[in-house]
Amino acid sequence: MSRTRGNLALFSLFLATFVLGSTELMIVGVLDLMAADTGVTVSTAGILVTAYALGLAIGGPALTAATIRLHRRTLLWACMLAFLLATLTMVVTTSFEFLLVARAVAGSLHGAFVGAAFAAAGSLVPADRMGRAIAIVMGGIAVSTAMGVPIGTLIGRNLGWRGGFIVIVAVGALVLVGLLVLLPAVAGGGAAVGLRAQVRSAFAPRVLVMLAVGVLLLGGQFTVLTYITPFLLQVTGISDAAVSGFLLAYGVATAIGTFAGGWAADRDAPRTLLVANVVLALSLGLLHLTGTIPILAAVALLAWGLVGFGLVPSLQYQVATLAGPARDLAASLPASAVNAGIAAGALLGGWALTSGLSAVVVAGMLMCLACLPLTWLTARWTAR
Repeated sequence: MSRTRGNLALFSLFLATFVLGSTELMIVGVLDLMAADTGVTVSTAGILVTAYALGLAIGGPALTAATIRLHRRTLLWACMLAFLLATLTMVVTTSFEFLLVARAVAGSLHGAFVGAAFAAAGSLVPADRMGRAIAIVMGGIAVSTAMGVPIGTLIGRNLGWRGGFIVIVAVGALVLVGLLVLLPAVAGGGAAVGLRAQVRSAFAPRVLVMLAVGVLLLGGQFTVLTYITPFLLQVTGISDAAVSGFLLAYGVATAIGTFAGGWAADRDAPRTLLVANVVLALSLGLLHLTGTIPILAAVALLAWGLVGFGLVPSLQYQVATLAGPARDLAASLPASAVNAGIAAGALLGGWALTSGLSAVVVAGMLMCLACLPLTWLTARWTAR
Protein backbone atom coordinates (compact mmCIF):
# COMPACT_ATOMS: atom_id res chain seq x y z
CA MET A 1 0.00 0.00 0.00
CA SER A 2 1.29 3.48 -0.86
CA ARG A 3 1.94 5.97 1.92
CA THR A 4 -0.67 8.33 0.41
CA ARG A 5 -3.34 5.61 0.47
CA GLY A 6 -2.43 4.77 4.05
CA ASN A 7 -2.64 8.43 5.12
CA LEU A 8 -6.06 8.82 3.47
CA ALA A 9 -7.29 5.69 5.26
CA LEU A 10 -6.04 7.08 8.58
CA PHE A 11 -7.77 10.38 7.84
CA SER A 12 -11.07 8.54 7.31
CA LEU A 13 -10.61 6.88 10.72
CA PHE A 14 -9.83 10.29 12.26
CA LEU A 15 -13.10 11.71 10.89
CA ALA A 16 -15.03 8.68 12.12
CA THR A 17 -13.75 9.00 15.69
CA PHE A 18 -14.48 12.74 15.52
CA VAL A 19 -18.13 11.88 14.80
CA LEU A 20 -18.21 9.28 17.58
CA GLY A 21 -16.66 11.64 20.12
CA SER A 22 -19.03 14.47 19.21
CA THR A 23 -22.04 12.18 19.52
CA GLU A 24 -20.93 10.91 22.91
CA LEU A 25 -20.30 14.31 24.51
CA MET A 26 -22.70 16.69 22.76
CA ILE A 27 -25.47 15.36 24.98
CA VAL A 28 -23.97 17.19 27.97
CA GLY A 29 -24.76 20.54 26.37
CA VAL A 30 -28.39 19.67 25.54
CA LEU A 31 -29.28 17.44 28.49
CA ASP A 32 -31.83 19.90 29.84
CA LEU A 33 -33.56 20.08 26.44
CA MET A 34 -33.74 16.28 26.22
CA ALA A 35 -35.14 16.07 29.76
CA ALA A 36 -37.89 18.59 29.00
CA ASP A 37 -38.75 16.90 25.70
CA THR A 38 -39.03 13.40 27.19
CA GLY A 39 -40.75 14.45 30.40
CA VAL A 40 -38.05 13.46 32.87
CA THR A 41 -35.89 15.40 35.32
CA VAL A 42 -32.39 16.53 34.35
CA SER A 43 -30.90 14.13 36.92
CA THR A 44 -32.82 11.26 35.33
CA ALA A 45 -31.71 12.35 31.87
CA GLY A 46 -28.14 12.13 33.16
CA ILE A 47 -28.53 8.34 33.06
CA LEU A 48 -28.19 8.70 29.28
CA VAL A 49 -24.54 9.63 29.83
CA THR A 50 -24.03 6.62 32.11
CA ALA A 51 -25.76 4.27 29.64
CA TYR A 52 -23.40 5.31 26.85
CA ALA A 53 -20.31 4.93 29.04
CA LEU A 54 -21.39 1.48 30.24
CA GLY A 55 -22.18 0.42 26.69
CA LEU A 56 -18.71 1.51 25.60
CA ALA A 57 -16.88 -0.02 28.57
CA ILE A 58 -18.73 -3.37 28.64
CA GLY A 59 -20.46 -3.76 25.30
CA GLY A 60 -17.44 -2.64 23.25
CA PRO A 61 -15.13 -5.51 24.29
CA ALA A 62 -18.03 -8.01 24.18
CA LEU A 63 -18.91 -6.98 20.63
CA THR A 64 -15.23 -7.08 19.67
CA ALA A 65 -14.94 -10.64 20.98
CA ALA A 66 -18.08 -11.70 19.10
CA THR A 67 -16.75 -10.30 15.81
CA ILE A 68 -13.06 -11.12 16.22
CA ARG A 69 -12.91 -13.19 13.01
CA LEU A 70 -14.42 -10.47 10.82
CA HIS A 71 -12.21 -8.39 8.57
CA ARG A 72 -11.54 -5.07 10.29
CA ARG A 73 -12.80 -3.07 7.29
CA THR A 74 -16.12 -4.93 7.36
CA LEU A 75 -16.44 -4.46 11.10
CA LEU A 76 -15.61 -0.75 10.86
CA TRP A 77 -18.19 0.18 8.26
CA ALA A 78 -20.81 -2.10 9.84
CA CYS A 79 -20.26 -0.51 13.26
CA MET A 80 -20.44 2.99 11.80
CA LEU A 81 -23.66 2.19 9.92
CA ALA A 82 -25.27 0.63 13.00
CA PHE A 83 -24.05 3.56 15.13
CA LEU A 84 -25.74 6.06 12.80
CA LEU A 85 -28.96 4.01 12.88
CA ALA A 86 -28.88 3.94 16.70
CA THR A 87 -28.37 7.72 16.74
CA LEU A 88 -31.22 8.16 14.27
CA THR A 89 -33.41 6.07 16.58
CA MET A 90 -32.72 8.63 19.29
CA VAL A 91 -33.94 11.38 16.98
CA VAL A 92 -37.26 9.75 16.06
CA THR A 93 -38.27 8.20 19.38
CA THR A 94 -40.43 9.95 21.97
CA SER A 95 -39.83 7.34 24.67
CA PHE A 96 -37.10 7.92 27.25
CA GLU A 97 -36.71 4.15 27.63
CA PHE A 98 -35.98 3.68 23.92
CA LEU A 99 -33.65 6.66 24.09
CA LEU A 100 -31.76 4.96 26.90
CA VAL A 101 -31.44 1.70 24.99
CA ALA A 102 -30.31 3.52 21.84
CA ARG A 103 -27.58 5.32 23.81
CA ALA A 104 -26.32 2.04 25.33
CA VAL A 105 -26.26 0.38 21.89
CA ALA A 106 -24.46 3.38 20.38
CA GLY A 107 -21.88 3.21 23.17
CA SER A 108 -21.23 -0.48 22.49
CA LEU A 109 -20.76 0.19 18.79
CA HIS A 110 -18.49 3.12 19.61
CA GLY A 111 -16.27 0.85 21.73
CA ALA A 112 -16.09 -1.86 19.08
CA PHE A 113 -15.33 0.70 16.34
CA VAL A 114 -12.50 2.35 18.29
CA GLY A 115 -10.90 -1.01 19.09
CA ALA A 116 -11.08 -2.07 15.42
CA ALA A 117 -9.83 1.36 14.31
CA PHE A 118 -6.74 1.09 16.53
CA ALA A 119 -6.05 -2.41 15.20
CA ALA A 120 -6.55 -1.25 11.60
CA ALA A 121 -4.40 1.86 12.08
CA GLY A 122 -1.49 -0.26 13.30
CA SER A 123 -1.65 -2.37 10.14
CA LEU A 124 -1.71 0.63 7.79
CA VAL A 125 1.76 1.89 8.72
CA PRO A 126 5.21 0.44 9.45
CA ALA A 127 5.78 -0.76 13.01
CA ASP A 128 7.89 2.28 13.90
CA ARG A 129 4.95 4.60 13.16
CA MET A 130 2.25 2.68 15.03
CA GLY A 131 2.11 5.21 17.88
CA ARG A 132 1.49 8.06 15.45
CA ALA A 133 -1.19 6.06 13.66
CA ILE A 134 -2.92 5.40 16.99
CA ALA A 135 -2.65 9.12 17.80
CA ILE A 136 -4.46 10.03 14.57
CA VAL A 137 -7.37 7.78 15.51
CA MET A 138 -7.35 9.12 19.08
CA GLY A 139 -6.99 12.64 17.69
CA GLY A 140 -10.51 12.52 16.28
CA ILE A 141 -11.85 12.15 19.81
CA ALA A 142 -9.52 14.84 21.17
CA VAL A 143 -10.51 17.31 18.46
CA SER A 144 -14.19 16.50 18.99
CA THR A 145 -13.74 17.50 22.63
CA ALA A 146 -12.00 20.76 21.72
CA MET A 147 -14.18 21.73 18.73
CA GLY A 148 -16.90 19.25 17.83
CA VAL A 149 -18.65 19.29 21.19
CA PRO A 150 -18.90 23.11 21.48
CA ILE A 151 -20.06 23.39 17.86
CA GLY A 152 -22.52 20.51 18.26
CA THR A 153 -23.89 22.02 21.45
CA LEU A 154 -24.35 25.37 19.71
CA ILE A 155 -26.26 23.67 16.87
CA GLY A 156 -28.31 21.61 19.31
CA ARG A 157 -29.37 24.62 21.35
CA ASN A 158 -30.41 26.52 18.23
CA LEU A 159 -32.03 23.73 16.21
CA GLY A 160 -33.17 21.62 19.16
CA TRP A 161 -31.38 18.53 20.43
CA ARG A 162 -32.91 16.40 17.69
CA GLY A 163 -31.63 18.82 15.05
CA GLY A 164 -28.14 18.59 16.52
CA PHE A 165 -28.11 14.80 16.27
CA ILE A 166 -29.54 14.92 12.74
CA VAL A 167 -26.55 17.04 11.71
CA ILE A 168 -24.24 14.45 13.27
CA VAL A 169 -25.98 11.61 11.40
CA ALA A 170 -25.63 13.54 8.12
CA VAL A 171 -21.91 14.12 8.68
CA GLY A 172 -21.52 10.52 9.79
CA ALA A 173 -23.10 9.28 6.57
CA LEU A 174 -20.44 11.13 4.58
CA VAL A 175 -17.75 9.65 6.80
CA LEU A 176 -19.19 6.17 6.21
CA VAL A 177 -18.81 6.67 2.47
CA GLY A 178 -15.22 7.75 3.09
CA LEU A 179 -14.53 4.56 5.05
CA LEU A 180 -15.91 2.41 2.25
CA VAL A 181 -13.86 4.23 -0.39
CA LEU A 182 -10.58 4.89 1.39
CA LEU A 183 -10.08 2.00 3.83
CA PRO A 184 -8.37 -1.07 2.35
CA ALA A 185 -9.12 -4.62 3.44
CA VAL A 186 -7.63 -5.32 6.87
CA ALA A 187 -7.78 -8.89 8.12
CA GLY A 188 -9.08 -9.65 11.58
CA GLY A 189 -6.69 -10.90 14.22
CA GLY A 190 -8.62 -13.97 15.30
CA ALA A 191 -8.19 -16.27 12.31
CA ALA A 192 -4.98 -17.88 13.56
CA VAL A 193 -5.69 -17.77 17.30
CA GLY A 194 -8.78 -19.17 18.99
CA LEU A 195 -11.05 -16.96 21.07
CA ARG A 196 -10.14 -18.70 24.32
CA ALA A 197 -6.42 -18.13 23.68
CA GLN A 198 -7.15 -14.52 22.71
CA VAL A 199 -9.01 -13.89 25.97
CA ARG A 200 -6.17 -15.47 27.95
CA SER A 201 -3.58 -13.23 26.28
CA ALA A 202 -5.75 -10.10 26.32
CA PHE A 203 -6.33 -10.40 30.08
CA ALA A 204 -2.81 -11.47 31.03
CA PRO A 205 -1.54 -9.91 34.30
CA ARG A 206 0.74 -7.40 32.56
CA VAL A 207 -2.09 -6.23 30.33
CA LEU A 208 -4.31 -5.81 33.39
CA VAL A 209 -1.63 -3.68 35.04
CA MET A 210 -1.55 -1.43 31.98
CA LEU A 211 -5.33 -1.13 32.09
CA ALA A 212 -5.10 -0.20 35.78
CA VAL A 213 -2.71 2.58 34.77
CA GLY A 214 -5.36 3.87 32.37
CA VAL A 215 -8.08 3.76 35.03
CA LEU A 216 -5.97 5.62 37.59
CA LEU A 217 -4.56 8.29 35.27
CA LEU A 218 -7.88 9.09 33.60
CA GLY A 219 -9.67 8.76 36.92
CA GLY A 220 -7.35 11.28 38.52
CA GLN A 221 -7.95 13.72 35.70
CA PHE A 222 -11.72 13.42 35.68
CA THR A 223 -11.90 13.71 39.45
CA VAL A 224 -10.85 17.32 38.80
CA LEU A 225 -12.16 17.92 35.28
CA THR A 226 -15.74 17.08 36.28
CA TYR A 227 -15.69 20.08 38.64
CA ILE A 228 -13.19 22.34 36.86
CA THR A 229 -15.80 24.96 35.92
CA PRO A 230 -16.90 25.68 39.52
CA PHE A 231 -13.22 25.59 40.56
CA LEU A 232 -12.30 28.27 38.02
CA LEU A 233 -15.33 30.36 38.93
CA GLN A 234 -15.10 30.14 42.70
CA VAL A 235 -11.43 29.49 43.49
CA THR A 236 -9.64 31.16 40.58
CA GLY A 237 -12.30 33.87 40.53
CA ILE A 238 -12.60 34.40 36.77
CA SER A 239 -15.74 35.26 34.79
CA ASP A 240 -18.00 32.90 32.85
CA ALA A 241 -16.54 34.19 29.57
CA ALA A 242 -13.00 33.63 30.83
CA VAL A 243 -13.87 30.06 31.86
CA SER A 244 -14.82 29.31 28.24
CA GLY A 245 -11.45 30.67 27.12
CA PHE A 246 -9.56 28.62 29.70
CA LEU A 247 -11.37 25.43 28.70
CA LEU A 248 -10.87 26.12 25.00
CA ALA A 249 -7.13 26.52 25.63
CA TYR A 250 -7.18 23.25 27.58
CA GLY A 251 -9.01 21.54 24.70
CA VAL A 252 -6.52 22.79 22.11
CA ALA A 253 -3.62 21.66 24.32
CA THR A 254 -5.29 18.25 24.58
CA ALA A 255 -5.54 17.93 20.80
CA ILE A 256 -1.91 18.98 20.31
CA GLY A 257 -0.78 16.67 23.11
CA THR A 258 -2.57 13.69 21.58
CA PHE A 259 -0.67 13.96 18.30
CA ALA A 260 2.62 14.67 20.09
CA GLY A 261 1.91 11.67 22.31
CA GLY A 262 1.77 9.43 19.25
CA TRP A 263 5.26 10.53 18.21
CA ALA A 264 6.50 9.98 21.77
CA ALA A 265 4.90 6.51 21.90
CA ASP A 266 6.87 5.45 18.84
CA ARG A 267 10.10 6.55 20.52
CA ASP A 268 9.50 5.08 24.00
CA ALA A 269 5.95 4.31 25.14
CA PRO A 270 6.77 3.21 28.73
CA ARG A 271 8.89 6.30 29.39
CA THR A 272 6.18 8.52 27.87
CA LEU A 273 3.64 7.07 30.31
CA LEU A 274 5.98 7.62 33.24
CA VAL A 275 6.76 11.23 32.27
CA ALA A 276 3.08 11.97 31.63
CA ASN A 277 2.18 10.57 35.05
CA VAL A 278 4.75 12.82 36.75
CA VAL A 279 3.64 15.91 34.79
CA LEU A 280 -0.01 15.20 35.62
CA ALA A 281 0.72 15.00 39.34
CA LEU A 282 2.80 18.19 39.20
CA SER A 283 0.17 20.04 37.16
CA LEU A 284 -2.60 19.18 39.60
CA GLY A 285 -0.31 20.08 42.48
CA LEU A 286 0.35 23.48 40.86
CA LEU A 287 -3.38 23.97 40.33
CA HIS A 288 -4.01 23.24 44.01
CA LEU A 289 -1.25 25.53 45.29
CA THR A 290 -1.72 28.45 42.87
CA GLY A 291 -5.31 28.02 41.69
CA THR A 292 -6.23 31.47 43.03
CA ILE A 293 -3.83 33.10 40.52
CA PRO A 294 -5.41 33.05 37.03
CA ILE A 295 -2.18 33.01 35.00
CA LEU A 296 -0.71 30.12 37.01
CA ALA A 297 -4.01 28.23 36.88
CA ALA A 298 -3.88 28.62 33.09
CA VAL A 299 -0.30 27.29 33.00
CA ALA A 300 -1.38 24.27 35.06
CA LEU A 301 -4.31 23.61 32.70
CA LEU A 302 -2.11 23.85 29.61
CA ALA A 303 0.50 21.47 31.03
CA TRP A 304 -2.26 19.09 32.09
CA GLY A 305 -3.89 19.27 28.67
CA LEU A 306 -0.66 18.49 26.82
CA VAL A 307 -0.11 15.19 28.65
CA GLY A 308 -3.62 14.24 29.79
CA PHE A 309 -4.68 12.52 26.58
CA GLY A 310 -1.20 12.49 25.07
CA LEU A 311 -0.54 9.44 27.24
CA VAL A 312 -3.34 7.43 25.60
CA PRO A 313 -1.39 6.42 22.45
CA SER A 314 1.35 5.02 24.71
CA LEU A 315 -1.25 3.18 26.78
CA GLN A 316 -2.79 1.72 23.62
CA TYR A 317 0.64 0.87 22.23
CA GLN A 318 1.67 -0.94 25.41
CA VAL A 319 -1.57 -2.93 25.68
CA ALA A 320 -1.28 -4.04 22.04
CA THR A 321 2.36 -5.02 22.55
CA LEU A 322 1.79 -6.93 25.79
CA ALA A 323 -1.30 -8.72 24.44
CA GLY A 324 0.74 -10.23 21.58
CA PRO A 325 -1.50 -12.45 19.40
CA ALA A 326 -4.62 -11.04 21.10
CA ARG A 327 -3.91 -7.43 20.11
CA ASP A 328 -7.17 -7.11 18.13
CA LEU A 329 -9.29 -8.12 21.12
CA ALA A 330 -7.11 -6.11 23.53
CA ALA A 331 -7.38 -3.03 21.30
CA SER A 332 -10.85 -2.27 22.70
CA LEU A 333 -9.78 -2.60 26.35
CA PRO A 334 -7.98 0.75 26.84
CA ALA A 335 -11.18 2.58 25.83
CA SER A 336 -13.00 0.58 28.51
CA ALA A 337 -10.31 1.45 31.05
CA VAL A 338 -10.53 5.12 30.11
CA ASN A 339 -14.30 5.16 30.58
CA ALA A 340 -14.05 3.24 33.84
CA GLY A 341 -11.56 5.86 34.99
CA ILE A 342 -13.89 8.67 33.95
CA ALA A 343 -16.75 7.13 35.91
CA ALA A 344 -14.57 6.46 38.96
CA GLY A 345 -13.10 9.95 38.80
CA ALA A 346 -16.52 11.60 38.69
CA LEU A 347 -17.59 9.59 41.75
CA LEU A 348 -14.39 10.38 43.66
CA GLY A 349 -14.71 14.06 42.76
CA GLY A 350 -18.29 14.14 44.05
CA TRP A 351 -17.18 12.57 47.31
CA ALA A 352 -14.25 14.97 47.70
CA LEU A 353 -16.48 17.95 46.89
CA THR A 354 -18.08 17.64 50.32
CA SER A 355 -14.77 18.94 51.68
CA GLY A 356 -14.50 21.77 49.16
CA LEU A 357 -13.24 22.39 45.62
CA SER A 358 -9.58 22.38 46.68
CA ALA A 359 -10.09 18.88 48.09
CA VAL A 360 -11.26 17.75 44.65
CA VAL A 361 -7.93 18.77 43.12
CA VAL A 362 -6.00 17.07 45.93
CA ALA A 363 -7.98 13.85 45.40
CA GLY A 364 -7.18 13.85 41.68
CA MET A 365 -3.50 14.53 42.35
CA LEU A 366 -3.33 11.67 44.88
CA MET A 367 -4.92 9.30 42.37
CA CYS A 368 -2.20 10.17 39.83
CA LEU A 369 0.51 9.78 42.49
CA ALA A 370 -0.90 6.36 43.41
CA CYS A 371 -0.36 5.31 39.80
CA LEU A 372 3.36 6.16 39.75
CA PRO A 373 4.53 2.76 41.08
CA LEU A 374 2.62 1.01 38.28
CA THR A 375 3.98 3.23 35.49
CA TRP A 376 7.49 2.79 36.93
CA LEU A 377 6.96 -0.99 36.98
CA THR A 378 5.87 -1.09 33.33
CA ALA A 379 8.92 0.95 32.36
CA ARG A 380 11.12 -1.60 34.18
CA TRP A 381 9.53 -4.43 32.17
CA THR A 382 10.67 -2.85 28.93
CA ALA A 383 14.12 -2.03 30.31
CA ARG A 384 14.64 -5.71 31.01
